[in-house]
Order: sequence, then structure tokens, then C-alpha cells
Amino acid sequence: MPLDALCLSGVIHELNTTLSGSRVDKLYQPGRDEVILVLRTQGAGNVRLLLSANPAHPRLHLTTLPLENPEKPPMFCMLLRKHLSGARLLEIIQPPLERVAVLRFEALNELGDRVERRLILEAISHKTNLILLDGDGRILDCIRHAGADLSNQAATGSSAPRILQPGMFYRLPANVDKANPLTISREDMDVLLSSAPEECQADKWLLDTFGGLSPLLCRELAHCAGGATDVRLNVLGPEGRARLLDRLEELRNTVKKFCCIPTMISMEARPRDFTFLPIGQYEGTAQIDRWPAFSPMLDAFFEQRERQDRVKQKGQDLIKAVTNARDRTARKIGHQEKELAATKDRDRLRQLGDILTSNFYQVQKGMACLRTVDFYDPEGKDIEIKLDPLLTPQQNAAKYYKDYNRAKKAEEMLTIQLEKGRRELDYLNSVLENISLAEGERDLAEIRQELTDTGYLRRPSKSKDRGRRITSKPMEFMSTSGLRISVGKNNSQNDQLTCKLAGKGDIWFHTQKIHGSHVILWTEGGQPDLQSINEAAILAAWFSQARDSSKVPVDYTPVRYVKKPGGARPGMVVYTTYETAQVTPDGELAKRLRVK
Repeated sequence: MPLDALCLSGVIHELNTTLSGSRVDKLYQPGRDEVILVLRTQGAGNVRLLLSANPAHPRLHLTTLPLENPEKPPMFCMLLRKHLSGARLLEIIQPPLERVAVLRFEALNELGDRVERRLILEAISHKTNLILLDGDGRILDCIRHAGADLSNQAATGSSAPRILQPGMFYRLPANVDKANPLTISREDMDVLLSSAPEECQADKWLLDTFGGLSPLLCRELAHCAGGATDVRLNVLGPEGRARLLDRLEELRNTVKKFCCIPTMISMEARPRDFTFLPIGQYEGTAQIDRWPAFSPMLDAFFEQRERQDRVKQKGQDLIKAVTNARDRTARKIGHQEKELAATKDRDRLRQLGDILTSNFYQVQKGMACLRTVDFYDPEGKDIEIKLDPLLTPQQNAAKYYKDYNRAKKAEEMLTIQLEKGRRELDYLNSVLENISLAEGERDLAEIRQELTDTGYLRRPSKSKDRGRRITSKPMEFMSTSGLRISVGKNNSQNDQLTCKLAGKGDIWFHTQKIHGSHVILWTEGGQPDLQSINEAAILAAWFSQARDSSKVPVDYTPVRYVKKPGGARPGMVVYTTYETAQVTPDGELAKRLRVK
């Protein structure tokens, strides 16, 4: 999954072909580690270049994904706008075998003179950074500052610490002592291979010997040479070693001639890895897809992963609060179910009271137990009835009747409380599902507002925005036949769509007994076609907890049959006179129908 140096070279070549000579039109910083440059090109129009310094998956590529920008731009974004607005992108450079991209700009300073500015993306796992340099190579600022401490010195592996602070001269990260597969001769490769330990796995030797190779590439080279990803060097033999050297030379020619083929590997319909050449090591156990360019492939690969990380980062307080409330409610329901099960034997308490009443003449004060015939038993067996020695016979019988009545009342109350608790648990699970659908800070703020209104979050005592209601828009889609489809992203939007905006003749969709979004198919006063109904049902299944399942039941009915009970939680409705469709969720259909 990491963007290795060789794959990065293919991405940079592709970007240079499209972006060289383009001008910076706008600059955004939607996340702490992300910067988007809106570039005005001659042939492709305006495009958006994403520079991500996220330690989990750093990269750069063109993107079409909608990313929400904060209301107040961060300081680093303001600095970039100051130095790069209107600048012309000259080229993107990659230092040899480094996971570093250097974007060279020609900009105008405060005096109107042409100056050079460089924006450097260090796409090195756990040491990612985005650094802006002036024409002399001094650091103007960077996303992550690094001082001259021992930890930084140890991280660079250099005797001289690498300082990343404004005003300091920039230096590249310390080089790794490995051979360059793009420049080394075949004879030198043969020497290295001859001196390798015989018991070493071929892919491990490749990874430890050559720079710029990812584990996926090393496994592929080993598979091509020996038929297995874990083949050892002593098993290869002379022919296998020759094949390994041939594959290394082919790899070198592919990179030098920029004959890259963007390739994505998926397992169980989930993207797992990507590279720049065809992959054969999985032998049919994975789906191998070739893409026409790197940018759309990387967009598709990181779309869901980035959105989930962004939600976890910005909505951590929501996830924690809702999860704690859900777990607390689930424990409460468990205790109440045990108490309810205990009340099922209450009739036996009444029977013991009857037996005791019929045998008052045998009971004397101070007895702890009465042994007598159980006339409720068909066989008339003897029974022992426990007594309180401090009570009279009448008081002991009254105690059994009182326990019976208490259990009867407890059953009524526990049934009510359990129904209330289960509704609350359903609501909290729906909120967790809504958090996963959030696309930005505005969606999370609306969910935070909902949880505050329902009492799960404390309302801030002082806030300049306390009286302002936050609203965001539902997701909009267009069916193949041209009918509009709206999908709520949270319970507030679900209520707004179903109870206020939709007309009585519009069609309402929801997964059957599964948490998910409310989906409205706007009929425009007419009769919707079957294809639009099917597509709306697929969207309802995709935006639910059953998105990874197949044959998901989706109920649909005109909005006139959907009602919101009084006092119900947000997003909770009841409906009648419905039909059910069995559909399979389809994320590609959702992307294709989405209105941007």
C-alpha cells in the first residue's frame, strides 16, 4: 500500500505531463495534513492537485473527491496563499530513489519580482511533511516542525541533526544505504546475488538490498523468478537466479521509459494495494484491475479509507460519547432481561401462599419451614415452604402474596422499560451509522447538535454560536431516467427529508430492520419507473449497515404512509402499506449517480 519511490516516479511523470506550466488559481487546506492546489491548465481546464502528508498514506495526485474546507483557513494555508497564489508550476522533481516530490514554482514577491518557491512533499511513512522553501532553500514553514533533539537525530540516522524550522536551510532526509536498481549494472547485481545468504528468502533479500522497492514488488519479482513469493535463493538455482536478474532489468526499463501500468489489487471487493505494473503473484485469489492513469486509481483507493480516518479524527468525541451511551444502554437492557425472566415464576409464589393458607393449623410461630402436601402437583408430592420465624403464619402467607404482586407489577414495568431501552439502543446505533456517513465537519457538527438536543452531550455554557442552528444538505443523486434521489446523512436530515420536504406521493425507502439512511425518490407528481425504484433501493442498501451484504431487504412506500410518533427520537418513524425489494448494495452505482 505505501507509495514507493518507483511508483512515485510514475505518478510524477504523469503529473508533469498534465500540469507543467499551469498556474495556481486557489489554495485550500481541508485537513491538518492535506493541501489542495487548484491549478489552471491549458488543456485540461481547472484541476485539483492533492498533496497529503498523512503519515498513514502520504501521496500526491489529481483528485475529484469533494473535500470540505474549514471556515477559517489554517495558518499554513494562509502562508501558501501568500507565496503561491498566481504562481506558475514549472515542474515536479523527484530526487533519485527518494519518496520526495519537489514542486518548483515561479512566483512574484511583494515587490513584483519573479522569484522561485519550492513546495516539498516528503512521503515517508511516520516522517511525512509538507515544506515551503524560498529561492535560497530556506524553510518558510512546514506542517510539522522538527527541532535539534536526540529523537530527531536518531530518526535521521545522521550525526548532524536535521532541523525543520522556519529560517533553517532545508536538507533531504538521510539516504538509505541500498543499491539503486535503476543505475546498477547486471554484473554488479550478479555479484550482490552471489554473496547473498543461501537460506534467505528472495523477496527479503531484494527488499534489504535495493532501494525504492516496495514489499509487493519484491514478492512479485520472487514469484516471477521462482513461482512462489516466499521462495528461497538456494531453491532458485542458476536458471531462477538468471530469471530474477532479468526481471530486475525489465523493471528498470519500465521505470526509465515510463511504461507504467497503474494497477490496483482488491480482495473481497475492497482495495488492498496498488503498484505500477501488472501483478501475477495472487494467481486468481485477488481482483487485479488496470487503470488508465494513477490519479483516478489513487482517488478510488483512498476515498473510503481517507473519509473514515477523517471522521475518526474530527468526530472522536462523538464516537466515544455515543459508544459509551450505547454500551451503557446495552448493559442496562441485559440486567432488565434477567429481572424479567425471574418474574416468569411468580405464579409459584401465589401457589405457595395458597398452600400455606390452607395449612395454618400446622404452622406454629417460630417455625422456619413447613412440610406439607402440594395440592397443585398432579402427583400430590410433599413440598417444603420456607418461613420467617419472626412472622406469624398469616404474615408469612401475606409475604408470598406480596412477592407475587410485586413480580406481576415488575413484569409490566420491565416490559415498558425494555421497549424504551431497545428504542434508545436502536437510536444510538443509528447515530453511529450516521457518523460513518459524515463527509465533513459540517455533518459532524449537525450530529453533535442533535446529541446535545437529545441530552447525550452537554451543552456548552459559553459559546458565540450557541444560538445558531447548523444545517447541512443531504446527498443528491440522479437516477438513470432523470429522477432526483435524496439520501439523508444523519437523523436530522432524515426527519427533514421525510417529514417536511417530501410530498405525499414521493417514494420513501429504508432497509428493513437495519440501520440506514432515509432515501426519497422524488416522483414530480408522476409514476416512477421500475429502474429508478431499483436504483433508489440500491442506494438505501448502500448507505446502511448492510452495505457489505447481498440481497438486502429494502422497504419502500409512498411518504403518506410514513409517520413519526409523538416523542420519538430523531430519525425514528413507523410506516404501513409497503413493498419490499431484495437488492445488492453497489458503491459504483452510487458514485455514478451522485450529483456533484
